[in-house]
Amino acid sequence: MQLIDGSKIITEACVRAGADVYVGYPITPSNWFYAYAQKRFPLFLAAPDEISTLQWMSGFSAAGRMPVTATSFPGLALMVESLNMAYMMELPMLIVVTQRLGPSTGSATTGAQGDLLLLRGAISGGYPVPVFCPSGFEDCWNLAYEGIKTAIRYRTPVILLTSKEMVMTHRSFDLSGLPEIEKVERPKAEPGRPYQPYRAGEDGVPPFVPLGDDVRQVRLNASTHGNLGLIQKESPEAMANTRRLQEKLEQNIPAFTFYGLDEETGAEELIISYGISADAARDAVAALRSQGKKVSLLIVKTLLPFPPAILDILERYEKQVFVEENLPGLLRELVYGQARRKNTRSVNKIGSMITPSEIINQTGGEAFPTG
Repeated sequence: MQLIDGSKIITEACVRAGADVYVGYPITPSNWFYAYAQKRFPLFLAAPDEISTLQWMSGFSAAGRMPVTATSFPGLALMVESLNMAYMMELPMLIVVTQRLGPSTGSATTGAQGDLLLLRGAISGGYPVPVFCPSGFEDCWNLAYEGIKTAIRYRTPVILLTSKEMVMTHRSFDLSGLPEIEKVERPKAEPGRPYQPYRAGEDGVPPFVPLGDDVRQVRLNASTHGNLGLIQKESPEAMANTRRLQEKLEQNIPAFTFYGLDEETGAEELIISYGISADAARDAVAALRSQGKKVSLLIVKTLLPFPPAILDILERYEKQVFVEENLPGLLRELVYGQARRKNTRSVNKIGSMITPSEIINQTGGEAFPTG
């Protein structure tokens, strides 16, 4: 048992998975990543700003390293152009985003769940970037590993979406229950085959060769390009290569679909949550069941691209309650858009964490006593 926070668990998992460079600019509430990374990563660099952070990470990734950083909304906003560059060049990296109350600088010391739809639209053209969201310390460990693995396996930036309470609050936790993590190895290009930097295999992913290879010429390009990495405009090859950026993730999404489903036989109502609000949802479900109410619980851990397997679960329930710490209901909007669904409700809040009683009130159960 240790008194520990999610920042330390995520940092340790990243290093064990093979992440070997941390580039960072300190920003609340991601400060602990900056502190822990100096002690655990083989190479640590303090960047002068968030734009430089993503540019440096892209350089390291192009050279065959696996970089990690952590930030919050104001830093992420500065990173978006470089994130698009890395996405188009197909450079593996992990960005930990610690959510805090917005808009703008908002409150650096107040948590929130407000960045989901920003990430949904972060890549110009609406292309998906994988986003994982831990709902507890076990997820911090496992999803950090899966984030590194997904970034390397599919040559893409990956976002680990966390919250202030998840990564800064110390809790007693039994580390012995965490599984071992093995280093993720990069797939290698087949020797002897003519190399084209962006010619993909059946899985939609081009084999990676780092810059500076002694034998093969490597081109990395952030503009529209063909298989050789040369700029092309509107050619069939270039358009196919651009469509592939979406297809390689969507066709492989079963390999990185993660969720928790606590399904009760006979339940007609489903409570859906993610991240830090999952704790209140779990407590609310336990209380409702103790009152004799049949209810199921879905904790979404892969938020983007939104997995078909999770949509299949949602389609089984007519009555749904989305629980998330923002005003509009961002996850609900991601799933259903602006459609009005008669039996779909939301528990939304800003400025403080959602309580189990607030969830219970939306399901017609008996709320916890107060006072």
